[in-house]
Amino acid sequence: MKMKELFDRGEFVVSAEVGPPKGIHVDELVEEAKTYLKGVHAVNVTDNQSSVMRLGSLAMCKVLKDAGMDPIFQLACRDRNRIALESDLLSAAMFGIENILCLTGDHTKMGDHPQAKPVFDLDSVSLLHTVKLLESGVDLGGNELVGEPPKFSKGAVVSPCSDSVDAQLAKMERKVAAGADYFQTQAVFEPEKFIKFMEKAKQFGKPVQVGIIIPKSVGMVRFMNNNVAGIHVPDEMIEELKADKEKTKAGITGVEIAARIIKECKPYCQGVHIMALGWESKIPDLLKLAEI
Repeated sequence: MKMKELFDRGEFVVSAEVGPPKGIHVDELVEEAKTYLKGVHAVNVTDNQSSVMRLGSLAMCKVLKDAGMDPIFQLACRDRNRIALESDLLSAAMFGIENILCLTGDHTKMGDHPQAKPVFDLDSVSLLHTVKLLESGVDLGGNELVGEPPKFSKGAVVSPCSDSVDAQLAKMERKVAAGADYFQTQAVFEPEKFIKFMEKAKQFGKPVQVGIIIPKSVGMVRFMNNNVAGIHVPDEMIEELKADKEKTKAGITGVEIAARIIKECKPYCQGVHIMALGWESKIPDLLKLAEI
């Protein structure tokens, strides 16, 4: 079922993110998804996340769909020009993949091929516009498509805990105008900031899934504080992770923190998007503790 349809039905929509392997063997990923992601509506598949080369998102989406899951095809503008982006969108539609998430993408200098030339022919806003055009039966060159045009649930991202809330709201408004049906947020560790953002964002009338990362360690959250835009883990959470090293190492503390954030944010959003970063096995416990 398309994401838009789930939101329209009033579901509290749960999605989780998986990263394809750096290789062609996917059996383990598929089995883990079948085992640990039973409680989610859809599975996001990252697209060379952080500019690190991996198996393609579209191929992994097809495998997950064949395994009975509803994938969300993440599509980054960094690695493709408009021709390739449009072609991949048509390919996704042919495979029956209806959910997409439009991203600009991290710069190549951040990844494992820093010498690679970034493309950025389009950005996330113009990509959303492109999808809307394809849905009308025309490509970006003004050429008509053959036969029935594709139809997608078009997702976009926003960073509610950014230092510049007004800039994020402006970006969100542009993405809504370009055709975004729903939003997933950057990871939230400060529920009070998220709530304030949502009070302003509700003017756009689009469903929002709060982004959740299960904090694994003090080192991980300090790295995010220093290197990931739009994320700030408060000192009290860092102290909580420090308090019982064995409990933190087992993932119990991180799950407790993540569940608490979900509970605080749930009344102000329409779903949750979990970025487990290798801790997919913790997702069932997280959903249970968050009472979802």
